[in-house]
Parts: sequence; structure tokens; C-alpha cells
Amino acid sequence: MIPIRDTAPCYSKPYVTWGIMAVCISIFIAMQLMPDQTAITLLNRYGMVPARYSSSYSGLPFDGYLSFVTNLFLHAGWLHLVVNMWFLWIFADNVEDRMGRLPFLVFYLVCGVFASILQWYFDPMLTIPVIGASGAIAGVLAAYFFLYPLERVIVFFPPMVFHVPAIAFLGLWVLLQLHNATTAVIFEGTKVNVAWWAHLGGFIAGSILYRLFVRKEPE
Repeated sequence: MIPIRDTAPCYSKPYVTWGIMAVCISIFIAMQLMPDQTAITLLNRYGMVPARYSSSYSGLPFDGYLSFVTNLFLHAGWLHLVVNMWFLWIFADNVEDRMGRLPFLVFYLVCGVFASILQWYFDPMLTIPVIGASGAIAGVLAAYFFLYPLERVIVFFPPMVFHVPAIAFLGLWVLLQLHNATTAVIFEGTKVNVAWWAHLGGFIAGSILYRLFVRKEPE
């Protein structure tokens, strides 16, 4: 199912959401214009390589955990970027509207950091950089899940278009992440090219923390 848009009203301009999207897209395009080796070097330096913090095996210098934040603005390919930006475009504006701009930015980054931590915990010896905004976006989806459970998400399921309650669409999304994450743990040797635990980590963080960032509704 491909989400097209949602029906939740938004009463303010989501400048922070737009800013995050602009930064991610600009960095990705800039890296596409770089020589391949330069881009790979930057991905290894600013992507979150779990082995960097678990051992010296990765051969990468310790960076003070900076990559737990910087990896949120890097993407591996056009599809990776487009999917993340599309989910951010659909769901983040309403969450930013309810939280306010600065609280939303802090919430987004905290969820992203927690997502990176959980991925590190479950795959500490991984030497491939974990990158992408999806962990932070998962936190935004969690906030939307609780703030707008009965709003409709319009989805395209070829060849038809459906109106699905947000609680059903996002609930299915969480179950899919949980299935894929646990499958990778139970069946060793399973090929994994998506940071499923980061997705779950971001959603868990968002579910717990969103209440601390939401503004009180006006009377």
C-alpha cells in the first residue's frame, strides 16, 4: 500500500519539516555529484557504523557518537530518499503543527538518536554504515499514530484507492517492521539491507516521548 495523503487538517506552515527535507535532499544530490570514493568515505565517516563503537575492528576512529545524529541526513539511493521524504511530507506536518517548530525538531532528533542506539544494540559488530532518516521518521509516525488515530490515510493499492484509518495503516507498518526485525534475529544469516531495529527504536521513542512535546490544545 502506497500512502498518497492524509485528511488531518494542518493550521501552520511546517517549516521545520520542509527544512529537514531540504537538508536531506541537498546532501544527497551533493553526494551524487562527488567522486564515488569521496562519497563512500563520507558515508563511512558520518554514517553510524556500529562496529566503530563496539570494537576497533572497523578501523574507523571514534567520533564521539556524532554519527548517531549525522546518519539521519544521509541516504543510500534515490528510492531510499524518496520513500523517507514522502512519509515525512505526509505525516510530519501535522505532528509539527501540534508540537511547535523547535519542540518538533528536538523530538525528531531524539527519536532518530534512539533509533540509532537500538540498531547498534542489536547489531553491534556491523561494519556497514547505517544511514537514513527512517528511524526519526518512525518517531513521527508514532506521534501521528496517537494524535490522529482515526484520521484517514488515502492509500493506493493497485488498481484501487482506499481510505484507511491511520491507526490501521500505521499499525500494519509497525507489525511489518517487527516481523522483519525478529526474522533477522531468529534466522541467522538472513540477508538484511534495512535497519529494521532503527525503525522500531524510533517508533518506541516516539510513542513514549510525544506527550512531552505536544502543546496544550487552546480552549
